Amino acid sequence: MSVKIRAIITGVTGMVGEGVMHECLESQEVEAVLVINRKPCGVSHPKLKEIIHTDFFDFSAIESLLSGYNACFFCLGVSSIGMKEPEYFKKTHTLTLHVAGTLSKLNPDMTFCYVSGAGTDSTEKGKSMWARVKGKTENDIFALPFKQSFAFRPGYIHPTKGLKRVHNFYRYMTWMYPVLLKLFPNTVSTLKELGLAMIAVTKSGYKKKIIDPNDIRILAQQVR
Repeated sequence: MSVKIRAIITGVTGMVGEGVMHECLESQEVEAVLVINRKPCGVSHPKLKEIIHTDFFDFSAIESLLSGYNACFFCLGVSSIGMKEPEYFKKTHTLTLHVAGTLSKLNPDMTFCYVSGAGTDSTEKGKSMWARVKGKTENDIFALPFKQSFAFRPGYIHPTKGLKRVHNFYRYMTWMYPVLLKLFPNTVSTLKELGLAMIAVTKSGYKKKIIDPNDIRILAQQVR
């Protein structure tokens, strides 16, 4: 891609979205970032614009502001813990496909990167409820008329030092990262690498649509 990246990012009030936004704001490959949040993210930067919008099931009021972007890094998600399948399906599949469908209509030259999860079930037939729902979400995103689309399936994500929105689980696990990387390299990556990998696939594409931690590290090397 010869043109600079203009990215829409969701979920920046969470750990993954904040880390991806940070890499985009730091990258010379990215010229503009639009974040869509239910509440302010508290970040100010010359590249950054923010839309506060509470209903992610209805983007009609802000559609006119979403054209002219060539990437979406979709980092918004919820845990399935304590949820029945209909509720989780609505908050995961229905919400994501509404956003993705709107953006594919407005920006057909867009690369859509969806943060999924390790263990996602592409067959949509397994026993794990969350994995089936994530699998269907991935499959339905791939069917939309984007220029290209990818599902990122990180395992453990090593947080970026200095960022604020780090889950306690990740804070407690940071000391384990070097051990996990050595013993189980395809289960871990850093948050920095995840953000850089999204920039890399937007620029140059990739041979796989489903991106695992090994792929994330390979892609990140292309834009360091």
